[in-house]
Amino acid sequence: MQGHIRRRGKGGSFEYIIDIGEAQAQRCGDCGRRLWVERQPLSACPRCGGRLERGAERRRQTKAGFATRKEAQAAMNKVLAAVAERSFVAPTKVTLERFLTDEWLPAIESTVRLTTYRSYVQHVKWHIAPHLGEVALSSLSGAQINGLYATLASRGRRGGEAGLSPQTVRHVHAVLHRALRDAVRWGLIGRNPIDSADPPRPSSSRELHTWNPEQLEAFLAFTASDRLHALWQLLALTGMRRGEACGLRWCDCDLEQGRIAICRALVPVARTVLVTEPKTARGRRSIALDERTVAELQTHAERQVAERESAKSWTETGLVFAGKDGRALPPNSVSRCFVRAVKQANLPQIRLHDLRHSHATLALRAGIHPKVVSERLGHATVAITLDTYSHAIPALEEAAASRIAGLVFASRR
Repeated sequence: MQGHIRRRGKGGSFEYIIDIGEAQAQRCGDCGRRLWVERQPLSACPRCGGRLERGAERRRQTKAGFATRKEAQAAMNKVLAAVAERSFVAPTKVTLERFLTDEWLPAIESTVRLTTYRSYVQHVKWHIAPHLGEVALSSLSGAQINGLYATLASRGRRGGEAGLSPQTVRHVHAVLHRALRDAVRWGLIGRNPIDSADPPRPSSSRELHTWNPEQLEAFLAFTASDRLHALWQLLALTGMRRGEACGLRWCDCDLEQGRIAICRALVPVARTVLVTEPKTARGRRSIALDERTVAELQTHAERQVAERESAKSWTETGLVFAGKDGRALPPNSVSRCFVRAVKQANLPQIRLHDLRHSHATLALRAGIHPKVVSERLGHATVAITLDTYSHAIPALEEAAASRIAGLVFASRR
């Protein structure tokens, strides 16, 4: 490994030249052009279309523009040290967009949930590539990434008329962080530039829209004759996710013991509905049911048998909540049905997912241990439950203060 410094012309700047060893290259047999193989070899010469032959050649690293020999020497010493430690990465001309779309996304597609992969694709296509796509991967800096976050926060929505929420920008940050971390692991860049960036801080208080017990009872009473009444009650009394309830099968229900097993979920992807695993490893769980919900499910089962007998055609799916032909209910259609029912009941507008928030909030305020609530919800950790529903914690603290005082001053009653 050798290196030397020279001056470019009379009175010009200084540059260093380092022999960094052998590297894989492709050389055109027609025009003689040499191309270094960064990741994917080319099939033909981009200059003349000639045939490329692959082999190992000596590679040099050159950088110019130093005002003094001393500056060039200091920069060269850093590169020599990196080469000696085998941490040096030769600069690549691959752009960020090309890396993300041609290499990273195809590589991680089989390692994540389909819905997660689709969200990665959308963030790359809508939020990252339009702003930083033409930047060379090797030259990407923390300042450029910070500029991306500022742009997304001010005019990041499609059309540029409004900005994205801090939470969405943090999602973009998470995608970019993982992609650049993989680029470091794959030897494309020496360090992760996102370590020098500053993503938006998470919101300390996320407003959740929930119903109180009276509103929830009023809704269930209003929808008592609805075909999906059992679904609304199950969601409200268990905190299940929409996809988990839509994917629930009768074989997952033990109504005699009052329990259901969460084993899968229906998730809408593009214009199709796919069967997937629960969202987290803790998502595969067993949930206890109250007596009224068990009775409602039994009534729902009898109604479904009657529908099957009277239907002109029936597709047996074994689903607890199915259409009038037995097929799976599209999750988005279920949400729309819920919104219409809420409007008809003249209650405060909430989303279907807010039934889950309402269940968790009421459970915590009722004094149920956060660990139990977390397990019923299928959260990965109790910390997620406590962070999400921190608004319910003051009530727990007040109850705890009263109980502790009652123990200390029991003799003075």
